[in-house]
Amino acid sequence: MEIGFVNENDCIKVEILCKKLIKPSSPTPSHNQCYKLSFFDQIAEREHIPIVLFYPYNNKNNNINSPTIDERLEKSLSDVLTHVYPAAGRYDENDECSILCLDQGVSYTKAKVNCKLDNFLEKTRKDFSLATLFWPHENKKMGQNNFMVSPIVTIQVTKFECGGLALSVSVSHPAIDGFTGLQFLFGWGKVCRLGTPIDKINFLTFNLGNIFPTRDISTLFNSPDIVNREENIVVKRFVVREAALSRLKKQCIDESGGALSFQPSRVEIVTAILWRAFIRASAARNGYVRPSLMDFPLNLRSKSSLPQVKTSMGNFRIDVQIKFIPGETKMELHNFIILIRNTMNKLIASCAKASPDEIVSTLVNIYNQSVTSPEWGGNNEVDKVACSSLCKFPLQDIDFGLGKPSLVYFGLKDMEIFWLYDTDCHTTEVGVQLDLKESTMQLFECDNDIKALMFIRDAKL
Repeated sequence: MEIGFVNENDCIKVEILCKKLIKPSSPTPSHNQCYKLSFFDQIAEREHIPIVLFYPYNNKNNNINSPTIDERLEKSLSDVLTHVYPAAGRYDENDECSILCLDQGVSYTKAKVNCKLDNFLEKTRKDFSLATLFWPHENKKMGQNNFMVSPIVTIQVTKFECGGLALSVSVSHPAIDGFTGLQFLFGWGKVCRLGTPIDKINFLTFNLGNIFPTRDISTLFNSPDIVNREENIVVKRFVVREAALSRLKKQCIDESGGALSFQPSRVEIVTAILWRAFIRASAARNGYVRPSLMDFPLNLRSKSSLPQVKTSMGNFRIDVQIKFIPGETKMELHNFIILIRNTMNKLIASCAKASPDEIVSTLVNIYNQSVTSPEWGGNNEVDKVACSSLCKFPLQDIDFGLGKPSLVYFGLKDMEIFWLYDTDCHTTEVGVQLDLKESTMQLFECDNDIKALMFIRDAKL
């Protein structure tokens, strides 16, 4: 079975070699066979979220070209699933707020591709969306009709001609958020690399459903208006170097005339630059500056005073809605930084000492005042974009014994979003992946701030 993509007379073909189900190495105990989802899981989008990590051939690792790398990946995955048992289950057809953990297994596909990793990376400089070729093949069969009976986790391991690997993991959003997915990858990599015994695998807890039980949501939320998403999404990437961040920070502080009373973080600086360029691109296309709504997912595990949620599996986040109103917020960079900081701080303060019921109330209010509001989320005259920061999560440490990943690809290509991430655990530089509509990207790249940064888009990771 082959899937392929033809680009400029070069054909990349991914051949599916085999598909199987990987099950926990030990049976799930009967008292864990019904996993209750939480309120946050209940309201999550019904979609699979993929990530692809590309690992170069490592000539210091004698096993990379031998069958043992396949054996190690599969055995360690089976061992990890003994701990993360809901990942190997299926949603209960009689109760969609539960997962039946009967060791049904995760979908695991092995494949090969007819090119070398270096050649593929060269092609991604022009079209980064080529990375979607390595999404789990099983995902192509999924739709809204069969989503709830599909595997919670799908995985595909694709080998390049040079021995490099593309490892793609896709997780079902109603069960797994970004934090959980990355913890799963990090934990799996560590077990694969070190051969950790099963009784020592313990990186997640499974209690969110008890702390935030599911609710009747029929009266909680306004009905969302449908917003058009028909335009093709294109994907590009670049790296903001440490020197550029230092220069931008100094520039923001100097130009603010004292209005910027704090040291902005690198995430705030980069987010402000990207959002302002997005708004400018819209203004160039429409002839006037339009309102904009930025969705910034915030992991609540480290923001809440609830001690038992720090490592909880599932969804535990609030999508902070940051509103740009023309005339109310000026277009200088420090104005965007202040707007971002103030909105985030207000939300964090409201959740810091809040009870579970108060946190739910905060989320519902944000959703109804922004996401489903006819003035904002339901308004086609408002430009919407998301920004997801994975900075401070050690992507470079997702190591299966193959070394560090040379490239990471995020997301679904179904919405406009900025992805921010660390390119190295020992530097402050920020990697950026842009998923934008084609018409937006053309104008976005012409922004002077972006042109000053994108000349180094070829950088690794």
